Amino acid sequence: MNSKNHLTEFSKKEVIKGVKVIAFVGPAGTGKSQRAQLVAKDLGADYIIDDGLVIRKGQIVCGRSAKTEKNQIKAIRRALFQFEDHREAVRSFLKKAQPCTVMIISTSVGMVEQITNNLGLNTPEKIIRIEEVASKEEIMNARRERAIKGQHVIPVSHVQVRRNFAGKLVGRLKVFLSDKQEHEGEKTIVRPPFKFYGSLHIEPTAIEQIGKFVVAGTRGVSKVIDVDVKSLDEKVALSVQIRAICGELQFFELGKLIQKRLNSAISTFTGLEVARIDLIIQEVDFR
Repeated sequence: MNSKNHLTEFSKKEVIKGVKVIAFVGPAGTGKSQRAQLVAKDLGADYIIDDGLVIRKGQIVCGRSAKTEKNQIKAIRRALFQFEDHREAVRSFLKKAQPCTVMIISTSVGMVEQITNNLGLNTPEKIIRIEEVASKEEIMNARRERAIKGQHVIPVSHVQVRRNFAGKLVGRLKVFLSDKQEHEGEKTIVRPPFKFYGSLHIEPTAIEQIGKFVVAGTRGVSKVIDVDVKSLDEKVALSVQIRAICGELQFFELGKLIQKRLNSAISTFTGLEVARIDLIIQEVDFR
């Protein structure tokens, strides 16, 4: 079967007809993601699919980043939506979102076709190449940045994807936590704290700082004593020790609230799945 003209058997049975597809293609490191928001807006795309994620106006709305995988093979499979749970989650989201238009960012038309096949989407109505929206000099500069600095530009606001937590968390993190929207078209330049040299590594301190920030801002918490992060296969587990304020919330409710906020923040900021969050009330503050 020719994939250029046909969907896979899986997709033909369950094609999501209400989703129009636009492809934005170009070699890795040529600046596609840097221009993604502008191109998507110009073409009227409601969502961007990039690196396993579904993005809308700088917000991750569904999916899991390929950069969370332990090696390049699994990262490629993740970006192509070859894992069933990942694929079905995105398909379910797009079914509810239709009618809509999605712009798929990829390194080639062939990879776009694999993504549309796996997700059961229509073939692209339009294909935009990076050379159509960027000059040769701009593409060369983007490649130089990638090669020398290891920097990536992703079409997501910085409060959503700041993975390099070498210093303090930025204050604008509060914008996300208070459910306010970021400006449309915002993007982030990152130097991911992981390398594709046979394994993937996200610094535990990044997760710890997210955890401390989120828990400290939770009602009923007087002090964050400790946040411990452990890697469990493809997920992370957290153990949080706090001093709770007596009378603010029932301890069970406080635990549920902290788990909910932590799970949301970590999965959103890093794309990682949370396997478990254990809360230990080490001290009680009687006020």
